[in-house]
Amino acid sequence: MLPPAAAQPRVELELPLGAAPFDLEAAVCSHGLFMMAPNRWDPASRALLRPLRLATDRSASLLARVSHHPARPADALLVSVLGADALSPLDQDCILEQVRRMLRLSEEGGRAVAEFQAMHAAARESGFGRIFRSPTLFEDMVKCILLCNCQWSRTLAMATALCDLQLELKCSSGTGNFQLKTPPIREHKRKRSQNQNVRVKLETKFSELESSEDPRLATAEDSRVIPSNDLTLLETNVNLASLPSVASEAGSACDSFDPSELSMSSSSTSFEDRIGDFPTPEELANLDEDFLAKRCNLGYRAKRIISLARCIVEGKVCPQNLEEMLKMSLPATEELSTIPSTYERLDKELSTISGFGPFARANVLMCMGFFHMIPADTETIRHLKKCHKRASTIKSVHTELHNIYGKYAPFQFLAYWFELWGFYDKQFGKISEMDPSKYGLFTASYLKKVASIR
Repeated sequence: MLPPAAAQPRVELELPLGAAPFDLEAAVCSHGLFMMAPNRWDPASRALLRPLRLATDRSASLLARVSHHPARPADALLVSVLGADALSPLDQDCILEQVRRMLRLSEEGGRAVAEFQAMHAAARESGFGRIFRSPTLFEDMVKCILLCNCQWSRTLAMATALCDLQLELKCSSGTGNFQLKTPPIREHKRKRSQNQNVRVKLETKFSELESSEDPRLATAEDSRVIPSNDLTLLETNVNLASLPSVASEAGSACDSFDPSELSMSSSSTSFEDRIGDFPTPEELANLDEDFLAKRCNLGYRAKRIISLARCIVEGKVCPQNLEEMLKMSLPATEELSTIPSTYERLDKELSTISGFGPFARANVLMCMGFFHMIPADTETIRHLKKCHKRASTIKSVHTELHNIYGKYAPFQFLAYWFELWGFYDKQFGKISEMDPSKYGLFTASYLKKVASIR
């Protein structure tokens, strides 16, 4: 039996904020990624909780709680790492760097916020400018895959299932036990016809179910059946890409957390319960695609996620190198004017990875720090029609976006997102104060229901 929460060990780290104003609530509750497991925002204590990896043992995670420093809220964040008596300097730096990445606390991130707010008074007044992201690029990339071609509630469920699986893998001390549960490889010639029939039936069934639940699917041109390596702009994000989610059943990775610091509703699983971290490439690379698809209800996404994980493990894709490219600047000379921009080079690199079509790539690049391109989906079309009286299609939407938000270059996405996120705040109530169990309600059908009541 675990000792009382107050007796559990913890290490407290300080993270200086610098001179620029910083609002943790605004920085976290700024994109649907903050709602996806294993993230959890506690509305009562205004704190972010999630497991974070250690540098000295990448297979180990500790639950971290991020809040404004109680003694110096304007100058520093307090990062409480639970379940540890002590952390090596290397682990401390690793934890803090993951927090910096999630909250975009780098010098480059601060400059981008200042430049955008200088041209957007409303965003400056509300403290908007930082878009929440994951502690690693790999997690961002996988979650961008989860955002594609499904309803928001399923996106949340898939993220939670991956974290649950990670905990099971950790408890089983590796993937060995899971390989025994993996479906056997079948002979392709014998089963190909039957598998094709089953696939068609499943796609038809999912199409019928999703169309009946979310009216927005009528505007998407059946993008669910586009080949994985041939995605075009029809690769629409049928769920609200912005939208959020930690599924309500996601608990916490740490029994050691003081329950007095949390005030979750009874409808949500307490953070005293255990939750896994988001799996690493190494934890996913050896899993069978069929097993992962069924275990986490990923469908075709399982193949893409495992392919990405294997490419990283084998050294074919290096997320660190991709992020290093952001720091490289090309000399501004006429002789080099034909060299592709950093964005174009990164976009080309991502396009070589199976499963990353234009929409997924645009979301990944936004997470990396590029804000001039707006990932367009059916929700974008709905927003332009509702708020700007612009009737557009997936083919014309980028022209409309340029006409409306071009004046905010190179921060068109931030201007668009400020509008869209503000619209959600107005329709659903303040997002940062919502109980996590309500995150799945961010759907077009529920939005119409709210509008009809009003």
